[in-house]
Amino acid sequence: MRRATGCVVSLLVLSLLVSACGRFRHEHHDTVYVWARQMYLHDRVAAVSNRVGEVVNGQPLEVLERGRRFLRVKTAKNEIGWIEERSVIDSKTFESFEQLGVQHRDDPVVATGVVRDEVYLHLSPGRETERFYLLAANAKVQLLARASIVKAAPGSAQAPKVAATPKPAGSPTPPTGKTPNANTAPKAAAKPVAPTVAAAPAEPPPLEDWWLVRDGMGHSGWLLAGRMDVDVPDEIGTYAEGQRYVGVYVLNKVYDSESNAPDHKVPQYLTVLAPPRAGLPVDFDQVRVYTWSTKHHRYETAFRLHPIKGYLPVRLLPPAPNGAPIFSFEIASSDNVTTDPETGVTRPASPRTIFYEMDDTRVKRIGPDMGPIPAGHLEGEKEKAKAGKKKSK
Repeated sequence: MRRATGCVVSLLVLSLLVSACGRFRHEHHDTVYVWARQMYLHDRVAAVSNRVGEVVNGQPLEVLERGRRFLRVKTAKNEIGWIEERSVIDSKTFESFEQLGVQHRDDPVVATGVVRDEVYLHLSPGRETERFYLLAANAKVQLLARASIVKAAPGSAQAPKVAATPKPAGSPTPPTGKTPNANTAPKAAAKPVAPTVAAAPAEPPPLEDWWLVRDGMGHSGWLLAGRMDVDVPDEIGTYAEGQRYVGVYVLNKVYDSESNAPDHKVPQYLTVLAPPRAGLPVDFDQVRVYTWSTKHHRYETAFRLHPIKGYLPVRLLPPAPNGAPIFSFEIASSDNVTTDPETGVTRPASPRTIFYEMDDTRVKRIGPDMGPIPAGHLEGEKEKAKAGKKKSK
């Protein structure tokens, strides 16, 4: 009897230990991240509910329960409530954004830009791709690479063309018992023959540009080019002559006692420009150098190279022994280019690196590649140039 009682007591103690271990065992929950600018957690999923917490962009949340369209989550402050599932991204997408930042952490900066208003960074080019990091208005970004993709116009989907059902060659004769003759048989109406019209060539779809950028926190992502502006100093902004600045770089500084620059040291700029439209097969088609005239106290164009098929990055190299700035950029040696099918980034198949040196206000070509630079007229630009020459004459 005592042995049986001891067994029962042992079993009770063992069951209590097992239940205690289960109570203190940590349950694994998924983690999601808020991509919306700001959201509130609610105590229940109903038309009338109370706010129990506030979450912001980038904040991690622990998932406690999943509903049809809502998640019950917990914040780091132990605030528990419900949030719409469409307001968050899963951990897999978050890791993809993290990997994108690591992959492009050391990429050279081709230019700097300023976003016009609040805008999201996307995982890949496209308006409907995954987005996460939210940039504030006027935030500065570093531009790393440019891509062109087909612009998806809203409502552009066309209904499928249905082929017309062919009519039978003849109709069966009704069973009247009479044999039709030439006078009684109905005459078939002559079908008009439609004139053959040559099909008009299909217009290429409209394109839009995206930039791979890096923000001040080291996050990388794709940004629609139209949502930002290249950071251009005001003093040379009016020198664009209707073109679009792609990159602006400080070559050096000169002293002018009558200038308003800090310490009277005025920067001299290297710039690359392109026509103001999207989907170009090149990053830029002209190079300009603006130097400061200490005599006239203004900027002057010391060098202009146009038209070319130029590609980023533009590199500022260590100066020459005499202190002259040296820079380089890439051009295409042929019309053969390669386009990344995933991102839309276009690069020349056989690039050439061209070097220049600026000695005082004179820009001269240096380096191992001294071959001729082929003219790289873009589509439509050659006709504009001819029209401009005729007008000037």
